[in-house]
Amino acid sequence: MSSFLKLPKVGLAEIKQKKVAFARELAAELLGTMLLVMIGCGSAMSGDKDDGEGQISDQALYVRIALAFGLAVATIAQTVGHISGCHINPAITVGLVAGAKVEVLKGLAYVVAQSLGGLLGAALLKCLVPDDTRGQSSLGSTQLGVGVSLLQGFGIEFFISFVLVMVVFGAAADENNAANVKGSAPLAIGLSITACHLFAIPLTGASMNPARTLGSNVVAGKFKDLWLYLLAPTLGGLVAGLLYQGVFADPSPIGDDSDSVVLKKVEKVLQKDQKKDLESQKSIKK
Repeated sequence: MSSFLKLPKVGLAEIKQKKVAFARELAAELLGTMLLVMIGCGSAMSGDKDDGEGQISDQALYVRIALAFGLAVATIAQTVGHISGCHINPAITVGLVAGAKVEVLKGLAYVVAQSLGGLLGAALLKCLVPDDTRGQSSLGSTQLGVGVSLLQGFGIEFFISFVLVMVVFGAAADENNAANVKGSAPLAIGLSITACHLFAIPLTGASMNPARTLGSNVVAGKFKDLWLYLLAPTLGGLVAGLLYQGVFADPSPIGDDSDSVVLKKVEKVLQKDQKKDLESQKSIKK
């Protein structure tokens, strides 16, 4: 079966066998998403409510936010990546499930943990940031820019999330391409987020992450167009996962890498080795 048609496993048996490890993975996803929302959305707040000498311009604020989100993801990935893979984004999880890299049930549980983490991070941010801080009332929530239509906003969020998930596959999730990856995978993923933020912040707020927007917008009470920020990145991740696995995935060095085929090939190798051993024993006896 081609990699494009490969379906993800349900994963119930894996969860039952490794309950403690699974709980740690969910905790890592919740904590990682919480920290991402606190740091990333917190970077959108600066100065006081009155414009003055200490106030930074909107353009400088875009750079600050883009760097904060990208560097936050890169550093959090180094912290919890070995535990859960550090998805901290439902769009990434959906893409990895679509690409048969993550089991379905695990993926669903990850999305729930990420959503709770996003809500918790935004709630903590609301409690920690003083009321007179510029942007405190919106908590870094995502909204369409002036003149940006729903269709344009949907397309922007779809494609920046598509880019992110493609980078995740190429830099980290494609195990057959691991030898070709140069530099740090977390940094590459973080920089892709920074680049997309620099492009999309003035247009859509650059969500790229349904859990991030769910947290900031719900806690801030900003429900307008919320569906767009939940659906567009998820679809972008889904399409990227299917496309990468179907077209761009590095081929396995042993050909078809499905479990049954691998087992058959291993069995053939063992049979050949056993046959050679028998022949060598016969020649020794002679």
